[in-house]
Amino acid sequence: MGTLSAVGLQANASKDFAEKLTNTQAVLKDALLTHAHITQASSLGAEDVVITHLLESLKAKLGLQAFPADVFVLNTGKLHAETLTLLAQSQATSSLAWRVFEPVQEQAIHFVKTNGELAMRESLELRKACCHIRKVEPLGRALAGYSAWMTGMRAEQSAARADVHAVDTTDAKITKYNPLVDWTWGDVLHYIVENNVPYNALHDKFYPSIGCEPCTRAVSLGEDFRAGRWWWESKDGESAKECGLHVKA
Repeated sequence: MGTLSAVGLQANASKDFAEKLTNTQAVLKDALLTHAHITQASSLGAEDVVITHLLESLKAKLGLQAFPADVFVLNTGKLHAETLTLLAQSQATSSLAWRVFEPVQEQAIHFVKTNGELAMRESLELRKACCHIRKVEPLGRALAGYSAWMTGMRAEQSAARADVHAVDTTDAKITKYNPLVDWTWGDVLHYIVENNVPYNALHDKFYPSIGCEPCTRAVSLGEDFRAGRWWWESKDGESAKECGLHVKA
């Protein structure tokens, strides 16, 4: 028997995983039957590949004449090589339509010329400005024309995400679905292993949360899931460790 990968070693389902899976499938089915245009935000991390796989399975089962869901990726220009490899593989093999959005090049180039390649590490203000150019502004374009979107946010990921709900209607313009809200990390990896879902190779290098290459590192035993994101920022600013995609005004 071969040596288990890091993902395999952590693939430990909760006792109530079957119930969680059933609930998640119900949330997704309801979303697909409620909205004519719904899109999944994918960072190509473990949670997102699980949701995509579930959507592909539902597409095959529901037999809708026009499937309402697609997937989008924000290619920030700073993604890891492993992420870009999985993106290409997913685009080539998925039964869903994939859309890729990039930052406005003039803005990204100007930011780097003015502030430097690693400006995001100089201050929280510059980090958020970089995130706005590379993620937040493209997100607005990705969501235009859609009545709902899906994310891989889980309550377990951080204190800032502890009050996440499966269905979020606080934004009157667009409904947000977080179908894995009550899943553990072990649940997510269990689904991947059990269903042979292709996943980001960075997870086997102990990257539970994957973002841009300059802003993401592996985590050590005992660190929380998002400790590897913007790790140079003080723990006093833990609640600020979001890029702006999921921060409510």
